[in-house]
Amino acid sequence: MSDGVSRDDLRAAVASGVLDEAQASKLMILSDQRQGYRANMIGDDEPFELFKGFAEIFVTVGLGLLMSGLIGLTAIFGQVTLIPAIAMLISVALAFYFTKKRRMSLPSIALCIAFASTLGLAVVAAIIGDYGQFSPLKTVILGLVGMVGMLAYYRVFRLPFAMFTLGVFGIITIIGGVEFLFPGNAPANANLTDYFDLRRQPHLALGTLVFGVCAFFGALWFDLQDPHRVSRKSASAFWLHILAAPALVNTLVMSNYQMGGSVGTALAILVLALFTLLAIIIDRRSFLTAGLIYMGLLLGSAIDEAGTQWAPILTMLVLGLFVTSLGAFWTQTRAWLLGALPDFPGKHRLPPFEDGLAVSE
Repeated sequence: MSDGVSRDDLRAAVASGVLDEAQASKLMILSDQRQGYRANMIGDDEPFELFKGFAEIFVTVGLGLLMSGLIGLTAIFGQVTLIPAIAMLISVALAFYFTKKRRMSLPSIALCIAFASTLGLAVVAAIIGDYGQFSPLKTVILGLVGMVGMLAYYRVFRLPFAMFTLGVFGIITIIGGVEFLFPGNAPANANLTDYFDLRRQPHLALGTLVFGVCAFFGALWFDLQDPHRVSRKSASAFWLHILAAPALVNTLVMSNYQMGGSVGTALAILVLALFTLLAIIIDRRSFLTAGLIYMGLLLGSAIDEAGTQWAPILTMLVLGLFVTSLGAFWTQTRAWLLGALPDFPGKHRLPPFEDGLAVSE
């Protein structure tokens, strides 16, 4: 395919409707089996596209000005409580052109954010009531309505970023639900890190853990349907991984790290090691990125205990060497790891890994 149709061409064909996702995936598998995966592997096997060119930035700026102006007119001639609802309808109307017809990345993301924000404000204004007075039950209502709205948005526009905003409303639902079921769960003197500690804030931390697990399995569901990552399913999984990783890593690592002592440090290191292996197996660098902060904290703590003033510099050097090496030899490391592991459910549906050369049968 290096001399003919490229992976970017296949993605464009899927986006424009020339091929469907199943056809593109089958064509990719056939090509890889004939020529070898590494010969056709793109430079970045976890594709992420924020914008395609400056034209999209220009359009996004214009959309921001247009939305602001329309909202301003509504504020002058209409009821204030109708502003979010009207702005939401405007963003949907614009999305039908820029997302469904033009398939522009950055404007589509901007319109999705506009829809999610105005949807939330519309719920607050029309259903919940007073902007300044929130109760746990009202927070749950906001989160649930937002999740339903973003799911409908995704169904209509098939925009992967909508999965991210859906997840944000899911977090809001979790927070409201925990406070509703366990009032007074968060003391006034609690630190930010306490909210992810299963010992100090068990209810909320358990909620974030459940959310992380749900987001991860949702992302994995998308990933297993698009092992060659040529369709929007892989991009949808990317945004869910961005949410799942911090929720899981923060909760599990923080709970052990704040335990203190050698036992807490050892458990935190063990959890990070398991997350690293998981990220390699599912071939998601974005999932591993969430653990870099904790890797730095643990490594810096260990170096600092040695009593050296070079602790910050040594921490950056060692962590940088680890990340750079893992990134440089990611494909080889993943091929070795998956080759050494026994068969497990879904292994054949993961991205190709056999010696980094061929598609797994």
